[in-house]
Order: sequence, then C-alpha cells, then structure tokens
Amino acid sequence: MSRTSALSPQARSAALDHLADPSAELDVLVVGGGIVGVGTALDAVTRGLATGLVEQRDLASGTSSRSSKLIHGGLRYLEMYDFGLVREAIGERGLLLTRLAPHLVRPVSFLYPLHRTLERPYVGAGVALYDTLAMLGKYDVGVPRHRHLFRKQVARIAPDLRTEDLVGAIRYYDCQVDDARLVMTVARTAAGHGAHVATRTEVTGFLREGERVVGVRAVDLETGRELEIRARVVVNAAGVWTDEIQEMVGGRGSLDVQASKGIHLVVPRDRIRSQAGFITRTEKSVLFVIPWGRHWIIGTTDTDWNLDKAHPAASRADIDYLLAHVNTMLREPLDHEDVEGVYAGLRPLLRGSREPTSKISREHTVVTPVPGLVMIAGGKLTTYRVMAKDAIDAAAHSLKATLNTTVRDSITDRVPLVGAADFETRSNQRVMLSRRAGLHVARIDHLLGRFGGLVDDVLELCATSPGLAVPLEGADDYLSAEVVYAVTHEGARHLDDVLTRRTRISIETFDRGVKAAAAVARLMAGELGWDDARTEDEVDHYLRRVEAERQSQAKRTDQEADEARVSAPDIV
Repeated sequence: MSRTSALSPQARSAALDHLADPSAELDVLVVGGGIVGVGTALDAVTRGLATGLVEQRDLASGTSSRSSKLIHGGLRYLEMYDFGLVREAIGERGLLLTRLAPHLVRPVSFLYPLHRTLERPYVGAGVALYDTLAMLGKYDVGVPRHRHLFRKQVARIAPDLRTEDLVGAIRYYDCQVDDARLVMTVARTAAGHGAHVATRTEVTGFLREGERVVGVRAVDLETGRELEIRARVVVNAAGVWTDEIQEMVGGRGSLDVQASKGIHLVVPRDRIRSQAGFITRTEKSVLFVIPWGRHWIIGTTDTDWNLDKAHPAASRADIDYLLAHVNTMLREPLDHEDVEGVYAGLRPLLRGSREPTSKISREHTVVTPVPGLVMIAGGKLTTYRVMAKDAIDAAAHSLKATLNTTVRDSITDRVPLVGAADFETRSNQRVMLSRRAGLHVARIDHLLGRFGGLVDDVLELCATSPGLAVPLEGADDYLSAEVVYAVTHEGARHLDDVLTRRTRISIETFDRGVKAAAAVARLMAGELGWDDARTEDEVDHYLRRVEAERQSQAKRTDQEADEARVSAPDIV
C-alpha cells in the first residue's frame, strides 16, 4: 500500500483537515462507520475514487459490534425460500474465509438436534441444499460438508446436551468472526489505499446546490470544530439511523427501516461441555449457542425496538427468555450467576409490511432519493461487500456525469484485508515467534487470530517496551501492548473503544472490565496525552456505563431498561 493503514490520532487529524479543504472535493463521502460504511469506503477507494468516511461515534459502535458474530448463509432463510440471499451469503462466507480475511474468519461447527425420526429427512435436505449452494458458488467453500449423527455420537461430542429425547443430530459448519474487529480491519484497509477516515464526526446537515446534494455539514465532536465537506456523491450507510438522515433531506426517501433488537449472553466455556455449538428453533426466532474462545455466546432475540438507538438495552425478560430456551437443551441449567456478559444490538430491517421483525428478510436495498445522495439499508454482516458494491454502482451513475468518465468495476473480491498477507506464513512460524518473543505459543495463537500478519507490529512493541509484553491486569487474555496498538493503529479514542470493541473485555469478564479499566486508561493516556483528570473521567464514565447496563438488565420491560441505560450517556 502506498500509505500506512494505521488509524492513529495523527491520521484522524490529517483526515479531518483534508475533508474540510474546499479545494479537495471528494468523489464519494460515506456517512456511517459500521460494516456497510467501511465496506463502501473500501469499494470506492479501490475503484480509484477520492473517498472519505465520517462516523459520529466509534467504528462499529452500533449494530456492527453487537451481532451473533457469524459469517453464514443463514439456514433459516431457506425456510423463507430466500435462496438467492443464502447463495449470495454463503459465497461471501467462502471468500472471506479463504481469501479476504483468513486471519479473522474461522470455521465453527454446529449441532442441529433432531427430536423425531421424521425430522431427519426434512432437516437433512435443507442442510444438504445449504452445502450444495456453497459448492455451486464461484468461491472456495472452505468448510467441511455436513454429517448425520446418531444419539450416541451426539453424546460423545456434547456431553452436556440432553440426548434422551433426541434421535440424533446433524453436524454442519459455518464461520465466525469478531465483528468489531472486522469493521476496524476493513476501515484500516480502506485507509491504507487512500481513504480519509474520521470518527467522532457527526453529520448535521447536507450541502445543496438546487436539488443536488454536494456534501455535508459536520462537526468534530472532540473539538467542536465545524466542517463543510464537499463530495460529488454522499453515500448514507447509517443503518438504524437511516430515517434521521432522510429527514435531513426534507423527509424524502423510500426506505422504511425498522430496528429489531437482538440480545446475546456470554457464559464461560466450562459451563457447557461440547466440542460444537448448537442451533435450534424457538417460537420467535433461532437460538444459537456459539463457541467463542474461552466462552459461549447464546442468542438471540428478535423484537421491535423504538427507544434509544445508540444504547439498546437488554431487559431481565430478554435474559430470562434466552436462559429458559437454552436450558431446555442442557443437562445442567444455566442461571443469571453464570452470565459473564450481556450485549444488545439493533438490526436495520427493511419493512414493506406489518410482519413481525423475525419474519422480515435480510435483503438490502439501494435508493437515490435526490441527486448526489445514495442510501443503502438492510442486509447482514456476511454480505457487507456485496452491499458496498451495489452502493458504489449506484453512485457511479452520478459520477459518470460529473467526472466525464466511466467508473471502474468493483475489485474488492480480490483485495485482501490488512493482516491477511503473511498470516499463513506467520502461523507456520508460531513456535519460532513464541521463542523469539518469550511468549507462550497459546499467546501467539491469540495474537495471530486478532492481527494476522500484522502480529509483527505487536511483537515489535513488546520487544521495544518489555513492560507491554505482560497480561492486562483484570483481563489476562490480552497483552498491554494490544491496548497501545489499539490507539496507535486501530483508531481507539476512548476507554469504551478499547474495552468494548478493540478487545471484548466488557463481555468476557464477570466484572464487565471494571478491574481492567484503570490500567487500560493509563496505557491509553500515554498515547493520547491525557492528564490525570482526563484519565479519571474516562474510568468514571466507563464504570457508570457498566452500572447503567447492570441496572437495565434487572428491569422487566424495554421501557424501564432503556431509562436505566441512558442514564450513562456517551463521553463524547
């Protein structure tokens, strides 16, 4: 890459200066730093377009850090006869696993329990179709085919699964990813190819010339600086905030986005003995029990949400619902004391009818409500690259007229994300790296799964500052060096950013990251120039956030949970 991909504090300042420069008009400005927004920025910049991206909070601070963390085709969409969506998504799964992000995406196996003999041919046919769609795609599959299992085989694989009422199971494979890490990595890749990325920058209105949108008015939330950012095309990828963006152009827009809340629980891995995850149907949705390192992720719910979009809250009723359903599958039931972490996210579903959100497809739509503005909504994490391609294809129609040239086709199916290069080589060298760095091989594996070929950068930090080569106090799965790297290379600006998105300490520890907060803040302070008062403010804000979330999770209703959660607003 001609430029560094580091999202450093200096890179953010330089991006804001460039975006505000009236002589440096962009071809494309993307609004929204979730997976669709960063994917759109990468698609645009790799086509040769001058590209910028602004996000009002942190990268992946909304939906894109609160998913089930699966890269999958979606078995349940086969029941909706949504074969096109499944085939598209399952192709993207293979592409991400084998070519674009092999360091971040990894296979995971699931058991689909069978309670009656008659279920086997029905479910088996669906899973066989799932595998067939993957094999018929143009990208490598990357995962094994499904297998039919009998009851004794299931009991050996999953000793804690209740098998007395089962006739067997089908074991099939999908993939998983740290969703927030994927977003940050796509953003870094876009920046490395020349995109100007600025977080904590809120769009307050559109610049217009007649009917045409020619840019946005924005404010840097860190300093209060106001900017006018000119662009030939603005792409709105704001997810559940789509309606607010539509209002800025006079309420004109044809997208009806309904926010659907999904919550997940995180429990320690030793609470459920199993070599595979589980999937089963509930009366409202699908329940996943997903392996996640030393933990399990259990989810999800699927309910309308019309309250605060920035901080969707999980209620006691939501948590009870998931525990009740997962306990029907387990020999030893889980209770609230087993729950390490809880998180809630909002899916931006396109609504064309009054169907319940659990019945709405995850298809996406691209519209151009006024000249110079493209809006995209719907979709799912797995298909972000296709959504981005469609958004820039739509933008290309406007750009052809203003640039007097044809916009090149998308090439993102051939652009590996940062860290993909050298990942396989460094994985083969894991023992050598372990000896050289003086770290356990398991620690090197952890770093490879987060940084891929960029592991060299983190190990260099450890070598030059040996004090960073130690586990974090209160969160020993992570090294101190990972916190510093999050600030210098991954765009972290606040304590929340590191504890909830650059790492997943906030959901992987019983104290929700409280013990680690002060140590992490001190490490960040050295890189961001915080004084003691600012460092204490960051810690205090985080502790208030944790307490607000705990209070919300004790409330019975969404309304009560929302009121408790919003009592701790964002620090910026």
